[in-house]
Amino acid sequence: MPPSKVSRDISLAVIRTACSNCNLRELCLPFGLSEEELARLDELVNVRKRIKRGEHLYRAGQAFESIYAIRSGFFKTDVLLEDGRDQVTGFQMAGELLGLDGISTERHACNAVALEDSEVCHIPFSRLEKLSREIQALQHHFHKVMSREIVRDHGVMMLLGAMRAEERLATFLLNLSQRFTARGFSHSEFNLRMTREEIGSYLGLKLETVSRAFSRFQEEGLVAVQQKHIRILDTAGLKLLINRHGYPGHGL
Repeated sequence: MPPSKVSRDISLAVIRTACSNCNLRELCLPFGLSEEELARLDELVNVRKRIKRGEHLYRAGQAFESIYAIRSGFFKTDVLLEDGRDQVTGFQMAGELLGLDGISTERHACNAVALEDSEVCHIPFSRLEKLSREIQALQHHFHKVMSREIVRDHGVMMLLGAMRAEERLATFLLNLSQRFTARGFSHSEFNLRMTREEIGSYLGLKLETVSRAFSRFQEEGLVAVQQKHIRILDTAGLKLLINRHGYPGHGL
């Protein structure tokens, strides 16, 4: 291969990997950084990893070394319960981070599994820590990301502790709608990457209960469901279902 072709391929690889050229930069760590600071971050985030559907990005108990920014695809995190069941703890999509569960103990507390063919940016945490001490905006944004995860965990606890089945599912669908909208996709029409059983595990519901709630939403004209394809027909109706009981929003 001619040297010019090699150089061109390397340059294209850098461009595609670089945070400064990523169309998810507004959703991920680089938000609010200057061009000079982005260039320094580009040197750190220079490895991308492809994960096939059903494969683990990392497993519970594995030594923590890095966090991962999802560039494309969809993941779930889960933990193995004492009775042998998998408990889903979250669903993550492009522009979100994985691996924060390992920071405190230096070992991952959960499994991260790809729900479709995905790609992540590999970010060595020790180097990120060092850079964030030097770039205040990066440190500030990373703290905001961690705070967002805490708020999300609190939201899940509220779901499991107070809401009825239909309210939990409505909150879940509205949250997905918000997250897809932030990525430039339709707020009212999307494909679920997870199974109904996985949704039930996350929401603390049995599979049959999730199926009944979807059926009721269809009967009431709130959504249209065709296998994993969802169309939200009445966003206001879903919000009313939640808010009539005084729950503060749907920001899971």
